[in-house]
Parts: sequence; C-alpha cells; structure tokens
Amino acid sequence: MQKLYLVLILAALAALPILAALHVSDKAPDFSAPASLGGKEFNFSLANALKKGPVVVYFFPSAYTQGCDIEAHAFAQDKDKFDAAGATIVGISADSIDRLNVFAADPEFCAGKFAVASDPNRKIATSYDLKASSPSAGMKDARGAELHHDFIERVTFVVGKDHNIIARFSSTEDKISPDQHVKKSLEIVQQLAHK
Repeated sequence: MQKLYLVLILAALAALPILAALHVSDKAPDFSAPASLGGKEFNFSLANALKKGPVVVYFFPSAYTQGCDIEAHAFAQDKDKFDAAGATIVGISADSIDRLNVFAADPEFCAGKFAVASDPNRKIATSYDLKASSPSAGMKDARGAELHHDFIERVTFVVGKDHNIIARFSSTEDKISPDQHVKKSLEIVQQLAHK
C-alpha cells in the first residue's frame, strides 16, 4: 500500500509544470515579434540579431511610465557605446505596436535609436519565465492615456551569440533602478567586445 501511495505522489509531482526562472548560462528562448524602430514597424528576430553579436533583451512594464521612460532614454543615450561593442538592443513590453511606434520615435525616449517589440499576449515574457501584473483601474500614463495592458516585470537579459544568457538583471530581485539595467548591460557587452 505504501508503494502505491509513493507511486501516486511521484506521478502527481511529475504532472506539475516546472516553472524555473531563466538564469545565466541557460539558453535564451528564440522569438520574433512586431517591433518598431523610429516609428517604423518591422519584424524583430532574436536569431537574426544574434548573427551580428550579443543582444540586450530588456522587458519593461509600459511606455510612457516613469521608470520605463528613464530606461529607454538611458539606452538611447548610450546606443553608440552598445554599437561599438557590437551589441543590439531590443525592449519588449505588452504595449500595442501602435503605442510603441509613437514611443520608438519619441526624441525624449527611444529617439529612433533602438527597437521596441510588442508582446501583447505575453508569449515572449512567458517563455522567459517573467511575471505580469494588471495596472490599477483607471491608471494613466505620463501623457494621460489610460493603461489597459498588463505590465511585464522589468528584467534585462544579455544574450550571447551562442544563444546563451550571459547576464540577467531584475529590478525586483536585484533591487536596481531602470538606468542601472542600462549601465550593467553596457559593462557586460563591453567586456565581451574586449575578449
């Protein structure tokens, strides 16, 4: 009888989904998504970007919100340094592509310097084991527009050409500010460029 219980317990445990956060040295899930660069829509492909060098994949809650605006502006300011290190930057949020077209072209934020991709159903975020939360009812962005999409947690991944995760930064777990995501990922890609 004890063997039967043990078998049933093991079977039940085996049936549970295993959700483990992605960490350094894990293979980064591949994805392609509608994206915007300077307000022009295109299809971003991680596999294609990795052919050129490492990719900084940063997830953010929403365009036109305080932390996200700071982070996008910091990435835009340092874009030339990322280019010099051979790295591509892509931001991902659950914002609609129409909303990201405006954000991508906004000279105060992305300034047309790097791509931002739309993940409205959070398929990419889920593949990276990231959580999402709903905005409070009636919450508005810095422009006064009501927010209706989920907020993906702020996490940055630096992905190497071999598709492996080289670094991972989380605002929640690592207690770092949005602009520190930019500084830390720039340090990593610059170190890679010197190897």
